[in-house]
Amino acid sequence: LREITVVKRDGKRVPFDRDRLTRSITIALRKRPVDREQIDQMVSGIARKLESGGETEVSSNDVGEFAMEALRQVDPVGYVRFASVYKDFRDPNDFAQFIEQTSLEDEGDAG
Repeated sequence: LREITVVKRDGKRVPFDRDRLTRSITIALRKRPVDREQIDQMVSGIARKLESGGETEVSSNDVGEFAMEALRQVDPVGYVRFASVYKDFRDPNDFAQFIEQTSLEDEGDAG
């Protein structure tokens, strides 16, 4: 498998770290009814997406979006927890706007 490099927001380039992604998702799912196998499956799916994308460099934004997409399908609370760190929510209004946007997207998917 080819090595994937993650380009961070500040321009720094680091190797893709599967363990770091696993830790981040595990933290978001702490005390949630999601077992380790489900987390491993999510991380494997994200890694496959990155590897099959054909690029050797991906943005940290892409990695975060893939993680949010996976979490959204598995556990809504974990999804919001991850998003709160990833999107750097500063106050309750940020949460409210995010939840409202997510609810609107869900309605659009259902229709």
